[in-house]
Amino acid sequence: MLPAKSKDGLNFRATNPQASQALAWMGFEAREAILDVLDKGLADSQAQVRVVAYDLNLPEVVSRLEKLGSRLKIIIDNSGDHGKKGSPENEAAKRLMESAGTQNVKRQHMADLQHNKFIAVHGPNQQLAVCGSTNFSWRAFFVQNNNAVVVQGKTAVQLFLTAFDNYWANDTAAGFGKTASVNWTSLGLTGIDANVAFSPHSKANALLQVVADDLERSTTSSLFYSLAFLYQTPGAIKKAIIKVTKNKNLFVYGISDRKVGGITSGITLQLPDGNLAPVYPAALSKNLPEPFKSEPTGGGGIRMHHKFLVIDFDKPTARVYLGSYNFSSPADVKNGENLLLIRNRRIAVSYLVEALSMFDHYHFRVIQQKAKKSKKKLELANPPRSPDEKAWWAEDYTDARKIRDRELFA
Repeated sequence: MLPAKSKDGLNFRATNPQASQALAWMGFEAREAILDVLDKGLADSQAQVRVVAYDLNLPEVVSRLEKLGSRLKIIIDNSGDHGKKGSPENEAAKRLMESAGTQNVKRQHMADLQHNKFIAVHGPNQQLAVCGSTNFSWRAFFVQNNNAVVVQGKTAVQLFLTAFDNYWANDTAAGFGKTASVNWTSLGLTGIDANVAFSPHSKANALLQVVADDLERSTTSSLFYSLAFLYQTPGAIKKAIIKVTKNKNLFVYGISDRKVGGITSGITLQLPDGNLAPVYPAALSKNLPEPFKSEPTGGGGIRMHHKFLVIDFDKPTARVYLGSYNFSSPADVKNGENLLLIRNRRIAVSYLVEALSMFDHYHFRVIQQKAKKSKKKLELANPPRSPDEKAWWAEDYTDARKIRDRELFA
């Protein structure tokens, strides 16, 4: 169903007879939305398409880019393995040079990585762009937790086109950091307060501390986060999250990937009781039947790849930060990145739902591990059988954290 190694991605063809149906389900709406942007760019024969890609090993994306011909201009990361002989990014670049022209393909890594993942379509019939955390790869589409945002309208798309031009003209962080693309700028969406900024910033216009200050000083109700690499990333955001987590008046749930005990694909989960506990994607596999027993791996690497923060989802001030931006110093001042700030309760709640979905998924694994360690059965509690029997839900009205949980989601 999936290539065993990411380097084999462009030449991999699934042999499972139900692959097309299965992959459509595994990729779900984000895959559909990203491919739809490309298909609309193809359908609008006068549309120009601009792409910035980090991982690029997915045939269904590259084949669409090839069909665009000279209407495509693309920047592809060439850091680390991406620039090595035989990499899918090198192969994709070679193929796209043939279809779009050498002059329309550029390799780049800024001060460290060209870590962006965005597509912008500009034509008489289509004005739309997609960005977020989702790379154009097998793993990003079919294995990882990721998100993608599609924006429409001339104002929004122009910001991505301008950022693309500024990347094209500046291969250094110092050069790009002087452009207007690094500043928070409104996407011009009707009825939605949404802004975008692109990295790398200069020290004078850096955003990491700005986001950290918002977290630390302006969170009044709750914080939900899903951040890849957080616990490997020292700095302002980690400090702010630790401080907010210690505030007993705030409700905090969070999840991040982490190296634990030599296992590189572990998860560290912020539990309802405020404790941290390591869990692993394989934790449920032993006693489950197929197909649930084997979670897909698809090429190695982490499985939780989100980068988003949801602040005060239950307030009029609800907001969400999201993008390719890893909320780290390199993401701020070294890498090419996209970062959105959306002040809209409906959108904030949609990210909250995603955070809770993942949280509950892994929290169950923590509970199962604890039950196994204490040699207890994991069973559903019965309702009280007599007036003097304590109900299992009584602690929801006595435990401070569970009281907040009950009231917050009531």
